[in-house]
Amino acid sequence: MYGKSLKTILLGAAFVGAGSLAASAGTLDDVKAKGFVQCGVNNALAGFSAPDDQGNWKGLDVDYCRAVAAAVFGDPTKVKFTPLSAKERFTALQSKEIDMLARNSTATMSRDTSLGITFTGVNYYDGQGFMVKKSLGVSSAKELNGASVCVQSGTTTELNLADYFKANNMTFNAVVFEKQEEVDAAYDGGRCDVYTTDASGLYSIRLKMTSPDDNVVLPEIISKEPLGPAVRQGDDQWESIVRWTHYALLTAEEFGVTQANVEEMKTSTNPDVQRLLGVGEGVDFGTPIGLTKDWAVNVIKGVGNYGEVFERNVGQGSPLKIARGLNALWSKGGLQYAPPIR
Repeated sequence: MYGKSLKTILLGAAFVGAGSLAASAGTLDDVKAKGFVQCGVNNALAGFSAPDDQGNWKGLDVDYCRAVAAAVFGDPTKVKFTPLSAKERFTALQSKEIDMLARNSTATMSRDTSLGITFTGVNYYDGQGFMVKKSLGVSSAKELNGASVCVQSGTTTELNLADYFKANNMTFNAVVFEKQEEVDAAYDGGRCDVYTTDASGLYSIRLKMTSPDDNVVLPEIISKEPLGPAVRQGDDQWESIVRWTHYALLTAEEFGVTQANVEEMKTSTNPDVQRLLGVGEGVDFGTPIGLTKDWAVNVIKGVGNYGEVFERNVGQGSPLKIARGLNALWSKGGLQYAPPIR
């Protein structure tokens, strides 16, 4: 009797588990049915995701949303943006309010294992830093003992801040706000001595201050912040689409395929380029994940390769002028690396 009951319990548990996975699958079908990708983004981080004066969304993360739309529909404009605070972002993904999250979010073990979400790659290798007013006369984070520090709640930034000050036997007073705009205003208005967040964010936020040149980003980087898109767990097909869209952008840069020359590169005799662009006999890596064979062509036509996305949004072609650094390709001293398409 006991054995039979245990078997029944185990079979029931397996059925429930399978049912849960089935229930969470089908994002691609949902996206196709409504005709657009719903993408969760930051609404106030210039260079990564923010609307311009005409309400047009721009930024590195925004381009990732558009790249996925191009992969699915062949049209990078078939995307809608949902601005989310740090506190709201994961709940919005879990509840299916959005199809994917591309909001300068750090991949961590707890997030990857306990929130029911999966990070699909690192589109920006970052690290937490500090910004201060030049008038404070500080040149190093080691000189911030006793400072008041503006920080956003619901982020890895809070824990990193506490860890850093504890490790260096320093004290601080946290001035915490839920929304980034509130943190920006508090720091600009003098309610705290220091602003801490990802270094990329500091360069962006600095441009919005009343007097940008009166602020300086200190040299210390106190954490690893691998930022990237995320999707819900349990839908392998959709995860593959978002993940390999990222890898396609990197592969295109590695082999010199650009927004301007992608059509010309279809005649390339390089097998890696042929597989990327879906040309040549028997070459089709799109159909197995629910896309067309030329899905990567559409991605590159829509937003360019990774280098082009980086440079125009946060690199030398942007007001931020951030060096590639760790975000250079692996072949050029960086960490960006795509598995082979084959």
